[in-house]
Amino acid sequence: MGEIIWGEQLTLDSFMSQPDNVSGSWLVDILGENYDGSEIILDSFQKAYSVVNDPKYAHIMCSISGGADSDCMLHIIQAVDINHKVDYIWFNTGVEWSYTKQKLKYLENRYGITIQTYNAVRPIPLYCSTIGQPFLNKRVSNEIARGQRYGFQWEDEPYDVLIKKYPKCRQFLRWWCNDWEGGSKSNFNIDHNKGLKQFIIENPPWFKIADDCCNGAKKMTAAKAYKDGNYDLSIIGIRKAEGGVRSTAYHNCFTEQNSKGHAEYRPLFWYSNNDRKEFEERFNIKHSDCYSVMGLTRTGCCSCPFGRDFETELSLTKIYEPKLYVAVNNIFKDAYEYTRMYREFQKKMKEV
Repeated sequence: MGEIIWGEQLTLDSFMSQPDNVSGSWLVDILGENYDGSEIILDSFQKAYSVVNDPKYAHIMCSISGGADSDCMLHIIQAVDINHKVDYIWFNTGVEWSYTKQKLKYLENRYGITIQTYNAVRPIPLYCSTIGQPFLNKRVSNEIARGQRYGFQWEDEPYDVLIKKYPKCRQFLRWWCNDWEGGSKSNFNIDHNKGLKQFIIENPPWFKIADDCCNGAKKMTAAKAYKDGNYDLSIIGIRKAEGGVRSTAYHNCFTEQNSKGHAEYRPLFWYSNNDRKEFEERFNIKHSDCYSVMGLTRTGCCSCPFGRDFETELSLTKIYEPKLYVAVNNIFKDAYEYTRMYREFQKKMKEV
């Protein structure tokens, strides 16, 4: 098998001319002899074939979410997994759409595979009731949680004054006092979110806020699954173009050894939105009814308060998933109310 050259793109002709590529016949079967589409798509199949069939990876775990990127990733992986080394696993966070569960059944039938369900080590409902609810975004939630742990009283005083009262709370106080370089342009400062400091001073949070509900629901669960299966490699559906914390944590599509000590592969990492659209049309990829019926743009945890459009998701959930609607309004009740209060506060600031 030829060496993987990360970051290089290949044409079909150049790939066919490479030594030790099983004559490339499998790729022609997938793409056709006259493939003239995106080289990113071509390259993703070539690299996936090289990674999945590398003999040093005897057991491989592929995380399936039921989302759009995950659908495309699964199509690639099942096509190149000639020795059936890959196990497909879905993590149930505790606030999942029924359409997502239906989609998993569809995928199993289409590809003749089994997608194993792993229930969350710490489900979202349990996390929110015992540790804290997510508010606004992860940075803000993390800092507020830090302030709450140290008993901060949401005081409007200079950093030099506050550090004497809260000597162990230096990082939070730098955020609270806008002490990092960049002013409001830096998300390390509270003024990055307009009016947030004034809002909190006037409306101190009455409930516990926390930022890492995804940790117990997904990361810890993935770690358990990885250990249980004794896997050598994990495959996840992250695209650089999607933005957000997940995508910016990586610089390429492959990590030889991640923080957990094993290799990690991201076959869609270089896909643009146009590449994914072409892929969907070329391979007749059908996405979850969360997209086609409900009109959602994401399929993560139902109506997560971190989502800017959680109100839209809530209104759709009320129509299509009434029982889930009741559940998330109980789970995220305080976070929803606090966010609405903050948005109203911002609106009044603009009117002044």
